[in-house]
Amino acid sequence: MAGKTWQIYLSGEIHTDWRDQIEMGCADLDLPVVFSAPVTDHAASDDCGVEILGPEPNKFWHDHKGAQLNAIRTRTLISEADIVVVRFGDKYKQWNAAFDAGYASALGKPIIVLHPPEHQHALKEVDAAALAVAETPQQVVRLLNYAISGQL
Repeated sequence: MAGKTWQIYLSGEIHTDWRDQIEMGCADLDLPVVFSAPVTDHAASDDCGVEILGPEPNKFWHDHKGAQLNAIRTRTLISEADIVVVRFGDKYKQWNAAFDAGYASALGKPIIVLHPPEHQHALKEVDAAALAVAETPQQVVRLLNYAISGQL
């Protein structure tokens, strides 16, 4: 697709450099891509609602405000994406990533899931909705290259 710039949304785990690896790999291949992602500053993501809209004594409402503000960005960028990559890491359960995958699936977006083999059973429903399941950022780069350029 000559002339098309692909919008790639990178969802999920924020504790490793997987996004950087994918972005650098795509840059090395000179792929016509633009990346977007959720807010990856954990503290900012958690506290944005109360920081902007005022304090909440109840932790539920504190988190609720933050989730709603973060959803403005997340929903907009997923809806604009051509491809959604969803990473599930080892350190924490990424419930938000599972939600992003479901949201992207409901919108009919192509999804690439990225996780280690030991998560296969826990993520079987997410994997079933994906068009590809990768184990490494390098595989994601190869998948994007093939999908965009048609070359191996």
